[in-house]
Amino acid sequence: MRATARVLVYSDDAGTREQVRMAAGRRPAADLPPVEFLECATLPAVLSALDAGGIDLCVLDGEAAPAGGMGVCRQIKDEIFRCPPVLLLMGRPQDAWLATWSRADAAVTLPVDPVEFAEALAGLLRARLSLDA
Repeated sequence: MRATARVLVYSDDAGTREQVRMAAGRRPAADLPPVEFLECATLPAVLSALDAGGIDLCVLDGEAAPAGGMGVCRQIKDEIFRCPPVLLLMGRPQDAWLATWSRADAAVTLPVDPVEFAEALAGLLRARLSLDA
């Protein structure tokens, strides 16, 4: 098992980034390594972190401004070679079609429900880490 899983969290709202960290905890599931978070508040920071490599999963806030997570997701899926899986945070369940348009791998609604979020995060990390093994 790897020492840690690196998760990029993008939101312009520090409270949303904190919700993500708290919902995931140090380890979202017993069979996964501990999670190390890289927080980004701007699109340039996201792109720079992804260009540097080593990110296992992205959590993107669909309600972020000025660059919303749905548009960011679509952009990175087009531009980043072997783009990590993306867990999208949506403001409303009715936005699920936009999550599909953005090519997100999974989506959950805000505010973050700890159980739903941890399950979605763990599922995506399992898939990503098994591909890297």
